[in-house]
Amino acid sequence: MSKKELKTVSADANWKEITPGGLIDSSGNAHLFKTGDWRSMKPIWNAEKCKQCLLCHPVCPDSSILVKDGKMAGIDYDHCKGCGVCAKACPFKAIDFVEEG
Repeated sequence: MSKKELKTVSADANWKEITPGGLIDSSGNAHLFKTGDWRSMKPIWNAEKCKQCLLCHPVCPDSSILVKDGKMAGIDYDHCKGCGVCAKACPFKAIDFVEEG
């Protein structure tokens, strides 16, 4: 499957050349849209407290828990919305939240 690209539209495009608002024009395109910029609370991962149980990974609604070689590798801040579900799921308190600044 090839990676989708965002359509480039010039500033002087007419209505026929753009996608109507709210319309999903293809599947699997969520990774193209950075949705974490409106977050008010930012998760901070503490690698020393983390026991690599990965209980945070399946509960993240934004797939923002990065896993590499079967271990947590960090947090994708481009897509994390700061909901706090990962911190609630972590029995080791390895994810804290701070006010976004």
